Amino acid sequence: MSKEHLTTYLNDHLAGAVMAIQVIAQLAEEAPDLAPVLIETKADIEADRLELVQLMKRLDIPESRARKAGAWLLEQVAEAKFEMDDQSSGLLGRLERLEALVLGIEGKLKLWRALEAAASTDSGLAFLNFRYLADRAQEQRDRIESLRIQTARSALTLAA
Repeated sequence: MSKEHLTTYLNDHLAGAVMAIQVIAQLAEEAPDLAPVLIETKADIEADRLELVQLMKRLDIPESRARKAGAWLLEQVAEAKFEMDDQSSGLLGRLERLEALVLGIEGKLKLWRALEAAASTDSGLAFLNFRYLADRAQEQRDRIESLRIQTARSALTLAA
């Protein structure tokens, strides 16, 4: 395994966690009715981010400030797009934010599964419970996907 590849891969996912937390903050501000689910999901994502940071420290992989800054910038561009699509901060923006969040969580699920596979051949990775982390990511995805589908029922109807 290439440490350079692992460094890039883990830092990309760490940046994704930064983006997810920002998207949740924006959603919570615009949709207080979703707060209980968003608060629970944000806590899970922050816990997962800490697991990832712990893994990186154990493997002596530095956090990339450039990738974190890039994630922040990308989230700002996405936020501008959401606002252009739905200037009233309505249901379409909510739907798009939830969809972005679901896709990000799906990526995290794939991260944990990929690391579990790599850990089967590299004992240096085998200290985290990747199956538990993948199960938690699945729960997060299902939770947010439920909100996304609920929002789609209202946002995408012709009788609006």
